[in-house]
Amino acid sequence: MIINTPNKEEVNYYLKKWKTLDRYVLQESSLDKLFLKTYTKNTKMDNVLIKVCSLNDFYSTNIFSPFSVAKHIVRLNIDKYLDKDNLDIVNKISKVRMNGGNIKHFYSFATKYCSHHKSEVYPIYDYYVEKMLMYFKKLDEFDNFKKEDLRDYIKFKDALNNFRNFYNLKKFNLKQIDVYLWLAGKRYFPKKY
Repeated sequence: MIINTPNKEEVNYYLKKWKTLDRYVLQESSLDKLFLKTYTKNTKMDNVLIKVCSLNDFYSTNIFSPFSVAKHIVRLNIDKYLDKDNLDIVNKISKVRMNGGNIKHFYSFATKYCSHHKSEVYPIYDYYVEKMLMYFKKLDEFDNFKKEDLRDYIKFKDALNNFRNFYNLKKFNLKQIDVYLWLAGKRYFPKKY
């Protein structure tokens, strides 16, 4: 399999394609209203719960206990971290102690939750983004991270910025890079169900 080298034309192609996907565009618009206008803070359980449930549904993040996750987010008092663009909050949100005492890791969900508060600061990690970054790392050696490093949010964001710089994509913000990697990843690395 050969994937086109990341460049401005390639990213623009996928950004244009994104605009034609009504389902995703409307879901993002709905989440923006929810996170950025209606329930901007994360201190009230019912507000956080509706955000967790909506994000879980739209992104199919497999949060089987939205209540536990929402309670965890409220307890962390995340707004002070988000206000300071603190990246560590993603890793803290991702580790949720469930009712039985087990800790579950909802890393991809945590990146999405923070990203919907500040998409320019918090890029989204998911299966497709990981596949694309690993492919181009192996092909062009734009960075020396390991696959497991992508599960540490600070290292993940560093890898994404190194990707953006290496391929001269600085004119695109992290949200645009995410859209490109996600759509191209869906094309080249489809999940088999």
